[in-house]
Amino acid sequence: MRTVHFDHRNHARDAAFPSPFHSRQAQHNRMKEWSRWSDYLSVPAYWCADMEYFAGRNACGVFDLTPMIKHRVSGPDALPYLNRLVTRDVAKIKPGRVGYSVWCNEQGRVLDDGTIFHFDEGDYRICSQERQIDWFLTSAQGFDVDVREETHDVAGLALQGPTSFAVLNALGLAGVETLTPFGLTTFDFAGASLTVSRTGFTGDLGYELWVDPDHAETLWDRLFEAGELHGIRAMGSQALDLLRIEAGFILAGIDFLPAWEAVRPSHTRSPFELGLGWLVNFDKGLFTGRRALLEEHERGSRYRLVKLDIAGNKPAKDAYVFGGDGKVIGTVTSAMWSPSAKASIALASVETPHGESGEELDVEIYYQRELKWHRVMARARVVDKAFWDPPRRRQTPPAKF
Repeated sequence: MRTVHFDHRNHARDAAFPSPFHSRQAQHNRMKEWSRWSDYLSVPAYWCADMEYFAGRNACGVFDLTPMIKHRVSGPDALPYLNRLVTRDVAKIKPGRVGYSVWCNEQGRVLDDGTIFHFDEGDYRICSQERQIDWFLTSAQGFDVDVREETHDVAGLALQGPTSFAVLNALGLAGVETLTPFGLTTFDFAGASLTVSRTGFTGDLGYELWVDPDHAETLWDRLFEAGELHGIRAMGSQALDLLRIEAGFILAGIDFLPAWEAVRPSHTRSPFELGLGWLVNFDKGLFTGRRALLEEHERGSRYRLVKLDIAGNKPAKDAYVFGGDGKVIGTVTSAMWSPSAKASIALASVETPHGESGEELDVEIYYQRELKWHRVMARARVVDKAFWDPPRRRQTPPAKF
């Protein structure tokens, strides 16, 4: 077995550190407010979360991805190791492609979700919301594989929105127009290697750019130079959250509780209960949680994650969901008023057999106006499709908006 290693010097930091893009973020940060994401300072909103949201939908927004937890997996057993770790068949993620997946504990409860980048044979990167190194190292026993965290070795930017391709084209990345959704390629950039993936967390046309931290400021400067006539704007985490809700994307710690954080196992969720059954492949052989998920598949799940189109214009944040008999059947996990869908929308976890497409439910909404709380019972309809899914997201080559 090859030694599995991890750089402990950067693990479990107590302070929040500036991103490699911090000097440029500070120039754009009119609000002068900072939050913490993992080991780094992050920006909730640079000047106005709503306007940054509109930049992401009508032009392009730039979001700092550096704090995202990144693990490198390499070696002769990288593929069998990953197939043992996650629920999907990683063999179907070919070199130069990115795949979304989840991984579970032995009870079939989701620990986290994330993207798997396949660079070359036996060379992968896993990006996730939560730090997973302990679980990944434990799972590597018996495999000839190297596993290490590289969060601090890679700087990342998300460039999201309809003009994102035009910006990369103006940046001079020849051939980026051939990149299909979930595609991955590398460019020479200012004497460094720039990795570009056609991925994102907004449900729109967009890319993620990965570079050595020493070239982070150069990348930021060149992007904003290239995007000057294409409406490029810095975008904070509040705007990104609005964009991902419209796309129907879930977020760890918000739409589900990672199993390792749960005190009560009943508060966790399986892939089936998160609408991710399509990521569970029972035909590929053994993987962690397979037996429990097989049993659940046969007997049925306890919960169902649904998308709700809610009457009125009040966001249903943290609202209870009621069935036809007036009993509480679930809770809203994410909610917003969607400017693009022109509707109050939400993601909610409801008890089965509730949550079938087209079902009418009731949502209890509390909202405050001028220090006075109001209560509204609003009708909600379960819908299948994402609230935002434009054709440009898949168009190849993309249009130069």
